[in-house]
Amino acid sequence: MQRYKVGTGLRYRLTLASGMLECLCFAGVVFGFASLVFVLKEDGYFSQLCVTVPGTNSTDCSRQDEQFSLVFTVASFLNNFLSLVNGYLFDRFGTMVTRLLGISLYTVGTILVALSSAAFSELLFPALSCIAVGGILLLLTNMQVGNLFAAHRSTIITLYNGAFDSSAAVFLIIKVLFEQGISLHSSFLVLSFCSIIHLLRTFLLMPRTHIPYTLPQGYTYGLNCEKANTYNVEQFEGTREGAMTLSQESCGRDNVPPAPEDGTGAQDSGKVASFRSCVLSWFFLWHLVWLSIMQLRHYLFIGTLNPMLNRLANNDPNLVSQYTNAFAMTQLCGVLCAPWNGLIMDRHKGKPLAPGETEQEADLRSSCLSLFLTSLQCLLFSVCASVSFLPLQYLTFILQVLNRSFLYGGNAAFISIAFPACHFGKLYGLVMSMSAIVSLLQYPCFALVKGALGGDPFYVDIALTILTLLVFIHPVYVFIHCRKVARHRDGNAHTEVTNGSKMAEAKL
Repeated sequence: MQRYKVGTGLRYRLTLASGMLECLCFAGVVFGFASLVFVLKEDGYFSQLCVTVPGTNSTDCSRQDEQFSLVFTVASFLNNFLSLVNGYLFDRFGTMVTRLLGISLYTVGTILVALSSAAFSELLFPALSCIAVGGILLLLTNMQVGNLFAAHRSTIITLYNGAFDSSAAVFLIIKVLFEQGISLHSSFLVLSFCSIIHLLRTFLLMPRTHIPYTLPQGYTYGLNCEKANTYNVEQFEGTREGAMTLSQESCGRDNVPPAPEDGTGAQDSGKVASFRSCVLSWFFLWHLVWLSIMQLRHYLFIGTLNPMLNRLANNDPNLVSQYTNAFAMTQLCGVLCAPWNGLIMDRHKGKPLAPGETEQEADLRSSCLSLFLTSLQCLLFSVCASVSFLPLQYLTFILQVLNRSFLYGGNAAFISIAFPACHFGKLYGLVMSMSAIVSLLQYPCFALVKGALGGDPFYVDIALTILTLLVFIHPVYVFIHCRKVARHRDGNAHTEVTNGSKMAEAKL
């Protein structure tokens, strides 16, 4: 029996480590687009859109920049918008089917980039979109690995999201290799061949369906698992979902303090909040606003980074390359920043709960600080990005990667805390899809800057900074909710003590 446990523990650790490498090297590469644009411009992609300014020796490439911005807008939009479909597929068909779809899309995308050229620049649209959607599917299936390590669940979820952010540095590596004489096509062919690694991991180190939370004793998965074990796991998941507390239900549905645990409360405690009630809750609404505004700020910054650096560096290609490399290098730090958010959310683990407090209530209380810090980081990042001073952009890059690693890890962790686990994939997909619609505003913002504002983004940056103030509503609302729950729980405890005293006096 001990040997079995040791083997299972080794498999858990291999799954964790291999998932980390998968997210770090592949899942979020599309967000290193600023580095890729530098290479694409050198190769002449969309160069036919550049025109010579009459009477000067300079060239106006604003339409080329707009086209690159549109490529990123479409890819980032589909990356999030299709998350609703992806979440449903994950909840309905499980890990293996979802991963096979993601690997197929990712492989198609990398092959399309390898086959593209300046004459076929339009291939970038389907190529980057496939890479983006395939990458988010890999991340979605990996986040459940946190369920294998219950005491560090939020930390692992945020760690994987940080690795997802850091994978943007892969395009920096491609840029450096390009400068050393290795073609763009060769680099993307290598990424295509790496899909073999994803397939092996899918069959050897990932479950066919889902990893349950909490784990049943002796749970295992992979190629050598027996059917009986899989059946028991599915049965366990159904039993666990049916036994969720009323506290979880009220949090996901009405966001009101739990009802008193009398006969009615006990009878209702076996219910699980419906998907519809979760979506209509205030928690979901403010979380959507929180994610959408900050994501729009990040997407606009990434999509317009190259023209912004060109403007601040007076079109000096060496200076632009230097700052582009610096931005890409900071992306590597995402994997180092994200776990701090998970540690903040898991800081109560191992400590005794307050009398009558559930684990879910404690998790929700710990999330308040994480949500507030993420909001504050975004505000500081937006302020720095609004200042047209080139050396300050080093600080902007640091704040951007710190905030982005907190944002996406905190997003997934909060959904896993605030709502029933049986709806995680659908809710995660829905919030990403709806925030993607908001992120489409990045292109009209870019067009406004290039057109009416004459290339100066100052007024757009100020408007987005003011809009960022709205994100503080979410942590404040969660904090107020937790205080109400605590007061309600203390009131019930006081009532029970008073009633007990009266009954004792009556007996005397």
